[in-house]
Amino acid sequence: MATKKAPKKPATKRGAKTKTARVSDAAKTVAKAVAANKKPKAKRAGGSALDAAVKVLGESKEPLTTKEMVEAMATKGYWKSKAGKTPDRTLYSAILREIVLKKKEARFVKTERGKFTLKKGN
Repeated sequence: MATKKAPKKPATKRGAKTKTARVSDAAKTVAKAVAANKKPKAKRAGGSALDAAVKVLGESKEPLTTKEMVEAMATKGYWKSKAGKTPDRTLYSAILREIVLKKKEARFVKTERGKFTLKKGN
């Protein structure tokens, strides 16, 4: 009876890289080239929107909405949104995120619906 022989695998040289290893090496090379050409992000004047909100709220005697904060930050030159359509909503979300995540260490306090002030001691 004739038995079927399994097809032979192509012989590889010792130390030869497999196809997947060559692909991942190429990807690493491309990633390094991209990283080398990448320009560092320009920092906005005054830092982040949250830091600017702290400044604005520190200068204000009463709680402010995020829309009022964004307007004040832009007029005073603390921070300006580059191309965002709703920077006030983004700031609102960031403030709430800080309140929820940092709890007692948060810099902000929600006083009423849509209004924030600084926590006492900041």
